Amino acid sequence: MTDFAATKAMFHLPEGTIYLDGNSLGPLPRAATERVGNMMQHEWGDMLITGWNKAGWMQKSRDLGDRIGRLIGAEPGHVIVGDTLSIKVYQALASALELNPGRKVVLSDNGNFPSDLYIAQGLLTSLGAEYELRVVDPEAVEENITDDIAVLMLTEVDYRTGRKHDMRALTAKAHEMGVLTVWDLAHSAGALPVDLAGCGADFGVGCTYKYLNGGPGAPAFIYVAPRYAEKARPALSGWLGHEAPFAFDLDYRPGRGVERMRVGTPPVLQMTSLEAAMDIWDMADMAEVRAKSMQLCDLFIAEVEAKCPQLELASPRDAAYRGSQVSFKFREGYAAMQALIARGVIGDFRAPDIMRFGFTPLYIDEADVRAATDIVADVMTNALWDNPEYKIRNAVT
Repeated sequence: MTDFAATKAMFHLPEGTIYLDGNSLGPLPRAATERVGNMMQHEWGDMLITGWNKAGWMQKSRDLGDRIGRLIGAEPGHVIVGDTLSIKVYQALASALELNPGRKVVLSDNGNFPSDLYIAQGLLTSLGAEYELRVVDPEAVEENITDDIAVLMLTEVDYRTGRKHDMRALTAKAHEMGVLTVWDLAHSAGALPVDLAGCGADFGVGCTYKYLNGGPGAPAFIYVAPRYAEKARPALSGWLGHEAPFAFDLDYRPGRGVERMRVGTPPVLQMTSLEAAMDIWDMADMAEVRAKSMQLCDLFIAEVEAKCPQLELASPRDAAYRGSQVSFKFREGYAAMQALIARGVIGDFRAPDIMRFGFTPLYIDEADVRAATDIVADVMTNALWDNPEYKIRNAVT
């Protein structure tokens, strides 16, 4: 049974702050500071380059992959950690397209994270004018999965509204039509139970700096289904994805299985921080995390709607169709969010009018939710957002 009081004590949460933005950047695990410091002093400092062997730095990508794999329903040995999410999206999409020759269309939706769409646009432009990125409304995805589609590329949970796709149903429909799937789990991993293997997903990608609390710039991960592990050809064929990196061959030979999806040198400092976060996740049961998350989100919605009629719910009301975040629409949403942050409730804003709040039961509890909604009510009822300083846009919203 997950002890949420114990996990909350394992995070550094600044005094007077209610942190509802873990869906953008997770807070600092307390153990990470010492863990990274020890790595820097005793491994990097004392071992120098021998740390790659003596401290097992090269192995971290695989070890962390399996620990994350438990949270996303992946078979052992089929998740690897490293590089950025953009690189992993590119790799997965390019490999899926190559595995489905003769088809030229990638299907996605307009709720997908724009970066994923940019990557697809860039890749398809490079491949030739006959390739097409077809973007539809989220609700229309299933009816648009047809036998001319090569790859279905979706983010399971919409970054703005929290709307959740049915991975099992959409993957089944895709396979029925001969379509491969690429699932972006950036807002799923650590937020809700994912069953990549059970759903029959072909590829999965995600980041570790949001719900998984790896820290700013923490590395991404990629999953390749066992049936494609020895077939998928990485478009970005980096030296660490080579069968024998230190043979320094001039020609690329793919490594075994998901190892071939490694590209650049592992970010050891970030992986060390991620290890500290995964120690906390090892204590958590995802079904219990999901149940608690749904309870907290439902409470937040009820309290906000009772106190703040100015705010319009933008997320699905039914928790089964929602990730671990709640979004409200407000015409001055940016200013309102700045007013909330000034009062210690940290969420974020997504254009054009979305106020977004993330809920992670590992460090957010019912008392936090009730206290946060009191502050939201004060900001909205008394129009505290209507201050010129809150309307000045920062570089990061």
